[in-house]
Amino acid sequence: MRLAAMVVMSLLIAVSAAAQQAVRVKVDGGNDLKIDIPAQLYRPAAAKPAPAVAIFHGCGGVGQNNTRMAELLKSWGYVALVVDSFSSRGLKDVCGRNWPTQSDAETRALDIDVTGLWLNTLDFVKPSQHAFMGYSYGGGVGLLRALSARTDIRVPSGWRAAVLVYPDCALGEAIAQKLRPRLPTMMVMGALDDWTPVKQCEALLSRVVAGRELIETHVYPDAHHSFDALGLPVRYLEGVGNRSKPGGCCGAHYGANEPAWRSFVADAKAFLARTLPVGR
Repeated sequence: MRLAAMVVMSLLIAVSAAAQQAVRVKVDGGNDLKIDIPAQLYRPAAAKPAPAVAIFHGCGGVGQNNTRMAELLKSWGYVALVVDSFSSRGLKDVCGRNWPTQSDAETRALDIDVTGLWLNTLDFVKPSQHAFMGYSYGGGVGLLRALSARTDIRVPSGWRAAVLVYPDCALGEAIAQKLRPRLPTMMVMGALDDWTPVKQCEALLSRVVAGRELIETHVYPDAHHSFDALGLPVRYLEGVGNRSKPGGCCGAHYGANEPAWRSFVADAKAFLARTLPVGR
């Protein structure tokens, strides 16, 4: 079934000029695929249509780092959408030993496709002027759309850029042996990350055979996973799944590094200004 025919999009409430709203994106593809995706919508003060950035969370669900970024994006003039991929699937936290599989990631990648279509239905969003931002597991899912060699996307989604924040690059191993970026992509990582380590992303990028100039990378010194979890001291989690370890188990460090977060904010703002400018 063609994706365009599968997608039914609706709002939980009428979209008005409120600063933040609960909305829903619905997918109805029959008995084998029915998804009702909650999201939070953030609108800038400007009355004219603006480009949009959709945020896809990590293995622990929507966090304060996601909503904090949405507020920043709104202040920069973007429409921001924080997508909750877990609630409608009966999930809360998949960071433990039952780490998401490649199949789970492929299923979740549909959320990116649908969100791009849904954003095109909003009169306060510039048509086909969108970026997506994926965190950790959500960043790994984003790889399936940003770095895939696939060329059979059947519907226009409007994506113009991708920001992948400490992405799970191991999910990219199954895409293809030869990769070609589909859109400008920024990848940001912590040098000390032992959950989604830099070396995995470097190995992934070594398979890019064309379009390498579309990929921008930043590695922040002294930073672990979740360096943007402001106020959270670095600690070791023994029970979390870890795709970078033999057998996918277990343990990793995570916690805040404010200098890395500030660098990330500056880098993200500059990248989006180049690839998805507000004023044009």
